[in-house]
Amino acid sequence: MKAVGQRDIAGSLEIAANDGLADSERGGLPWWTYFNDELLEVEKQELFRKCWQLACHVSDIPEPGDYMCFDIVGERALVVRGKDGVVRAFHNVCRHRGSRVVADEQGQCGSALVCPFHGWSYNLDGTLRAVPQKRTLPDLDPVEHGLIPLEHEIWNGFVFVRFLQSEQPSVASLMRDYDAEIAPYRMADVQPLTGIEYDELPVNWKAVRDVDNEGYHVAMAHPSLQDLYGRQYEDQRHRSGMARAFAEFNAGPGKLWSVRHYKKLLPEAAHLPETHRRAWWYAGLFPNTVLMLYPDCIGFYQEYPLAVDRTVQRSAYYGLADDSRDMKLARYLSNRIDRSTAEEDKQLIRWSWEAMQSSAFAGYILSDLEVGVRDYHDRLRQVIPAFTLEEEPSAGSLAEVNTALLASRNAPVW
Repeated sequence: MKAVGQRDIAGSLEIAANDGLADSERGGLPWWTYFNDELLEVEKQELFRKCWQLACHVSDIPEPGDYMCFDIVGERALVVRGKDGVVRAFHNVCRHRGSRVVADEQGQCGSALVCPFHGWSYNLDGTLRAVPQKRTLPDLDPVEHGLIPLEHEIWNGFVFVRFLQSEQPSVASLMRDYDAEIAPYRMADVQPLTGIEYDELPVNWKAVRDVDNEGYHVAMAHPSLQDLYGRQYEDQRHRSGMARAFAEFNAGPGKLWSVRHYKKLLPEAAHLPETHRRAWWYAGLFPNTVLMLYPDCIGFYQEYPLAVDRTVQRSAYYGLADDSRDMKLARYLSNRIDRSTAEEDKQLIRWSWEAMQSSAFAGYILSDLEVGVRDYHDRLRQVIPAFTLEEEPSAGSLAEVNTALLASRNAPVW
């Protein structure tokens, strides 16, 4: 690796200081930030290991011994319900040789978690239970040599994990602006309507966020959403990178089959205020999670990188208990609308990603209706100041340059 000289760091600091464009005036992130492998490693550390990641809902693991695993940027999370009913989170790493303690994404382990490599077993509270051929090993303390606990927080039934210590506030604190609006949805009481689904896209993860962070494209690119609520759509930004998008349904029955029948069959959501009984809205948690709140169901989606040009999108739906025919049909139709929208977005994401590799691409020109993209990019610049650099740092210098830029700031990141 190339040695990093003081000239590299000083030059980058000078460029950042003399850049005449304020963050809020920029047209978007510099093109190089979507292709740089060194930056991706910083993103993994600062955005995906140090920030809260949604692992599952408590209803995904309803019984003692039920577990859910979640892999992201080289980390492996294990969420399990104990015999006492308590939900706990651990690194899915055996203390013997580092194997996965459980190999499946979701399952039931009975009274113990047993490593498939050599059979080391752990109680559901994470303590070491037993090891084969114990006499061949040093004395092992059940707690000290148990599974390594993983910081986690249960917020409205959703289990969030964090792999590294961070100054990012709690999920409850970050989302407090939405507390009153979310409460009627009774999110802690929902049950799974689908399993957790995965989809891989051949793009940089930020290209997914760029398309998702604005509703300016709804009228042109999403016929179903435009028919459902397009005329009422509104994007709002909140503190610390949080976001809210809200849309009441358009008046009238709708032109498209799915929209028309969804609006016709959707039962009255008496548990919601009247303003939300015929509305869809979305709550974003920085850096990569979005909650969907509909009258018939709730859900989430999130994306994370596998490589500079490979991204996974992870999603699931949940709903309150209701086996009525109309509710089942309404959920089918809302899911149909969502899936067609997702396919349309995938095409836009691919086109945007391809454009960044073109000699004709000169950067974004953002509308005031794309404030979500602008604000999200500004938030990325706050957390990772290397994003402020229009020119790509020399090879081998990015991490140190970013650290120097961060140290030169007086204001806290969070």
